[in-house]
Amino acid sequence: MSARDPESLYSALHDEMSTVLIGKDSIVEGLTIALLTRGHVLLEGVPGVAKTTIANLFARSTGLQYTRVQMTPDVLPADVTGTTVYREQTGEFELRKGPVFANVVVADEINRATPKTQSALLEAMAERTVTIEGQTLSLPDPFVVVATQNPIEMEGTFELPEAQRDRFLFQLDVSLPERDEERELLDVFDSAPTLGPDAVERVVTPDELRSARDAVEDVHAAPKLKEYILDIIDATRESSDTRHGASPRASLAFLNAGKARAAIHGRDYVIPDDIKLLTKPILAHRLVLSTDAELSDLDARAVVEDVVGTVEPPGSNEEATASTAVGDGGDLSE
Repeated sequence: MSARDPESLYSALHDEMSTVLIGKDSIVEGLTIALLTRGHVLLEGVPGVAKTTIANLFARSTGLQYTRVQMTPDVLPADVTGTTVYREQTGEFELRKGPVFANVVVADEINRATPKTQSALLEAMAERTVTIEGQTLSLPDPFVVVATQNPIEMEGTFELPEAQRDRFLFQLDVSLPERDEERELLDVFDSAPTLGPDAVERVVTPDELRSARDAVEDVHAAPKLKEYILDIIDATRESSDTRHGASPRASLAFLNAGKARAAIHGRDYVIPDDIKLLTKPILAHRLVLSTDAELSDLDARAVVEDVVGTVEPPGSNEEATASTAVGDGGDLSE
């Protein structure tokens, strides 16, 4: 089996995707962590910030099978999972698998689909199986759902229920680029107007991915780090700004994602900053705000920042390897 450590895998993916993608380093990091921990990702951003392109680039650079479902109110659950079709020639029903049977499934504008169609993804995301006409089928490994949604056009949308949001490891905010990044974007596409996802090549093999996953599982998380995770989770449940805090699934997300972040930065142990820099992408979409917080127009990410500020991290002799929160485009003070 071909071996590859998580750090070199992340470096290869980052370098390859950067041939097309500009200024989205933290998003690439979040997607890599999700891949190494069997997690799913919700990308949120205004139109035109390359949410779907990011998912396509990621699939191509990993060599994984990629499908895209444009979610609209008329999309039915069977359009996602598949169905059985009667073949008149043979007189038998034939199973036709839906687009969910892929390694990377992009549910574009997921909040435009009806709750019934959204729920069709629940079993796939949680169990990695799909049931069609009473037959339970396994999905390919790896299996990652990358869903996108637009935060500003709420008319004609269906908000994701808490159970659905909790299935996503991360919510990553795809922000507008800085001026110098957008200038670089203009220069790149001025030189190569047709540049797109097909310009990237596969840089990871299945065996390399498996070995990198195994390496992540071997990363050490000290007892004090686990207590720090639990302190953060407890703080979300006790905050006056939340009606419902984070679930045990969020605790496991911190543990697994923290180990993966440590590994892609070349460490075999987790440090407090690995956990701290993951708080917004792990917690913001999971919290249910209190009525007072909603009436005060509080943002969930601001609530997370306040909550984390009340929790004292364990002492560490090592500085953070990066000052940018995963998928955030800035540090926690922003």
